[in-house]
Amino acid sequence: MSTLNSSGPQTADAPTPDDAFHEATGLDARESQPAHGSGDGDGPVLAADGRPLKQSLKRALRAQKLRALMLIAPLLIFVLVTFIAPIADMLFRSVENQIVSDTLPRTTQALAGWDEDSGAMPPDNILAAFTYDMVAAAERKEHTRLGTRLNYEMTGISSLFRKTGRRVDDFGETYLDQFEALDPAWEEAETWVRLMGDPDWLATNADWAAEADAAGRDFDKPAPPFELKPGIAAALPETADAYAEFARITQVEDEDNPAEEEPWAPVYLALFRDLAKQPAPDFAALAAPDRALLAPAAQAVPDFETVALADLYIKADEDWADPEVWKTIKAFSPDYTSGYFLASVDLQKTVDGVSAQPEDRQIYMLLFKRTLFMSMVIMGSCVLLGYPIAYLLSNLPMRTSNLLLILVLLPFWTSLLVRTSAWKVLLQQQGVINDILVWAHIVADDARLVMINNQFGTIVAMTHILLPFMILPLYSVMKTIPPSYVRAAKSLGATNWTAFWRVYFPQSVPGIGAGCILVFILAIGYYITPELVGGTTGTFISNRIAYHISSSLNWGLAAALGTILLAVVLILYWLYDRLVGIDNVSLG
Repeated sequence: MSTLNSSGPQTADAPTPDDAFHEATGLDARESQPAHGSGDGDGPVLAADGRPLKQSLKRALRAQKLRALMLIAPLLIFVLVTFIAPIADMLFRSVENQIVSDTLPRTTQALAGWDEDSGAMPPDNILAAFTYDMVAAAERKEHTRLGTRLNYEMTGISSLFRKTGRRVDDFGETYLDQFEALDPAWEEAETWVRLMGDPDWLATNADWAAEADAAGRDFDKPAPPFELKPGIAAALPETADAYAEFARITQVEDEDNPAEEEPWAPVYLALFRDLAKQPAPDFAALAAPDRALLAPAAQAVPDFETVALADLYIKADEDWADPEVWKTIKAFSPDYTSGYFLASVDLQKTVDGVSAQPEDRQIYMLLFKRTLFMSMVIMGSCVLLGYPIAYLLSNLPMRTSNLLLILVLLPFWTSLLVRTSAWKVLLQQQGVINDILVWAHIVADDARLVMINNQFGTIVAMTHILLPFMILPLYSVMKTIPPSYVRAAKSLGATNWTAFWRVYFPQSVPGIGAGCILVFILAIGYYITPELVGGTTGTFISNRIAYHISSSLNWGLAAALGTILLAVVLILYWLYDRLVGIDNVSLG
């Protein structure tokens, strides 16, 4: 039953579903207790459908909450997809570094035991692992992506990988020729596939090949994945690994049959290394035909002409002799790295630890400081210009203020690019403003002001663009301030300034807070206007983020810069809340 509150304004206190639920719960508890003087209770109160009232109310409340959830579900999904998911992806990209270990799995494992302080190239076992990884990456067209990634850390590695990727499939030609001269069977694809392939896979693959030949172009059944013969990996570990990689790429990337393709030259390199090991490999577990094929080769290998892998890489490109290249690969071999965040604060990750970037590459801390400083200046300019305008609009007659408010909103109907380009015309040395100053003899014709491609041009253009975002919150708050407060202060003897400063201004502070937060957050992330009018001294950190996303394609560094910028904004927001109080912010 609703009641009227006798104190203050008369308002009806109607029961809510929660009140009904609590009342039914209390009634249920009271009626479930034994009556005074009797041993049995009367039982719970029942609803119209025969269920206990408490249970019916629970169902009704649950249905009500589900309906409310369904109403906000589209908005929730939209926020998750367009806001939360991109931020999560940005945070992940800022530390993700799996391309190195995924592209060079054998190399990263082998480099773990390499002494980078030796001052020389890695030994042959590491170079052999790198060869197997490199030829596979070149076949998959992934070596260029890896080179681009490592080029962010050491300039020149990208071209190094591209050049070597075109030649690495010839590493091992010396051993290929000698094995074929020893036994022409080594030249045949059938020899290799019978040596390496599992017998069951050979039978399945032969059936698949026969079906493919019979069906012709309409055949789309996938080939059975290659499987190694049991025991071959123990006898020839490097050869089995290299050939298995060759077979998988032949099937997946080239869509060919490994039983019909001769292996890469680096597979012969692997065979030579396996047969040349001491002690000699044990072929006892292999079948008689395999032993008959491998035994003569094992006996002949000590007399083979050898080529140092280091010489092959130096011949491909002399930069491979630089230990810093291999140190860079080792330093960035983990799946996750702090290198992007270190680069964002002008540091770098090396094998020896964290060190400062070279002085000519230390730009990001300068850009962060410049972004914060100029955003503060723009915010202050908007307050100084926007407060009088909002005050005037809020105190004019409604018809006049509405007309002037349209002029405030008019820039929103003009393209941002057009407004920024207009400032380029106004501010340039041969522009309108300089022409007027020269005509008025304020400045000499040979001493025109430089107002573009610097911080001044950025501040002026962005203040003009963001000014409406300051005026609107101020106006909406000022409209709620009763004029009678100021008149009452004046009637009590206050001057115009005292009435404004002691009575009116404190009530407009929530609007100032809302406008400052809005303008500052918008300014700190702007990049179009600084790019057009800022030159080299008026650009923001957001311009560098846009560059790395669209031009250099260094998305990891762009994500790290964006994450730091987000953290800075959140910290400043927290400080504002602690000092001023976010509850004091109002939009009217």
